[in-house]
Amino acid sequence: MARKSLIITLLICALAGQGVARAQQAESVAPGQALPPEVKLFQGLEDRWSMAVVNKDQYAMEVLLSPVYVGISSTGEVTTRNQQIAGMFDKGAPQPVSMLQRVISVRLFGDTAVVSGTYDVKWRADGPVREERGIFTHVYGHEQDRWECVNAQRTAVVDGTPGAAKKKKSKATSDAAEPFHIPLFHKGATSAQPSSSQDSSTQPN
Repeated sequence: MARKSLIITLLICALAGQGVARAQQAESVAPGQALPPEVKLFQGLEDRWSMAVVNKDQYAMEVLLSPVYVGISSTGEVTTRNQQIAGMFDKGAPQPVSMLQRVISVRLFGDTAVVSGTYDVKWRADGPVREERGIFTHVYGHEQDRWECVNAQRTAVVDGTPGAAKKKKSKATSDAAEPFHIPLFHKGATSAQPSSSQDSSTQPN
């Protein structure tokens, strides 16, 4: 009897371990691959985010961002949800031109989702249009039957600011291998928005 109980206990532990492994498995997009349900879901949220920023849609942003949201921009600026929304209406801030966010992978941990992808944002500030491309990580929490972003961080990889390329070339280069591949030119998830009309806001967090 004791041996039977031990076997049952071991089976339960094994199944529980498999469940945890599945929960942590990343759902990612490969070229030509159909979108996994999780990627399709969060791509829709990222599209709504881009449209809300460009259209200065306060209500949409309040729905997408958690009250405890904290965003870290590519320049290291930290903002709350209220600061992020207020920044959209700052007439002295850079004006949005376009924004595109593509989801590359989604990792689910119960009611928490870690979404990684690439972004391409353009805005105008007293002169030529500035373009920035990079990677983002958005952490979502499932609250009140919907997903809300609680944390966001961006890392710029390509800075289209006039003169930025010259500054980068002047820096010493290293032969060390890159720690990971940045899929900037990987098409990733197909956005529901037309690429020509996706707009952004002031530098988003």
